[in-house]
Amino acid sequence: MPERPKARSTTILAVRRKSHVVVAGDGQVSFGNTVVKGGARKVRRMAEGNVIGGFAGSAADGIALFERLDGKLREHGGNLRRSAVEMAKDWRTDRVLRRLEALLVVADQEQTFLLSGNGDVIEPDDGIVGIGSGGPYAIAAARALYEHSDLSARAVAESAMRIAADICIYTNANLTIEEIGE
Repeated sequence: MPERPKARSTTILAVRRKSHVVVAGDGQVSFGNTVVKGGARKVRRMAEGNVIGGFAGSAADGIALFERLDGKLREHGGNLRRSAVEMAKDWRTDRVLRRLEALLVVADQEQTFLLSGNGDVIEPDDGIVGIGSGGPYAIAAARALYEHSDLSARAVAESAMRIAADICIYTNANLTIEEIGE
C-alpha cells in the first residue's frame, strides 16, 4: 500500500519579555510537497482571552487538544500550570488522545509551556520556545534577536518567524500573532 502524504505544518513561536508574551504562528499547511493553504490560523486565545496557544501537527488534532485544554482551564479556574499538567496526563494515558499527532505551546501572563503527548510539560528557561518544522530556525533567530537587542517580544517574534519562513519550506510569512501584557 502506498504511503499517504503527510500533512506538514507549521511553525509556532512563543517569546516572553518581562510580563509581555507573544505567540506567533505561520499560515502554511502543506500536504506532501504541495501547499494547500496559506492562511491557516494555528494560534488561538482560550480561557476568556487569558491564555494563548499555538499548535503544530495535525490541524484536527491540534484543535481537539485546544478544546480539551480550554475545558481543563475552566475546570481549574484558569490555572494554566495545573491545567497543562492534567491535560498532559490525560493525553499520555488516554487511548484516543494518545494517538493525536500535534504539539502545543501555551502561555499566560506569567508562564509558557510546551505540551506533548508523551506527558511533557516543559517551561523554557529563557521564555522562548518553538515547535513545528520551522521551530528550530525560529528559536535560533529569536534567541539571537532577544540577546542582542532591546526589541519588544512582538518584534522579536515577527522577525524570527520571517527568518524561519525564509529557511523552512513548510513555513510561510503569513503570520497570526496573539499577545498578552504590556
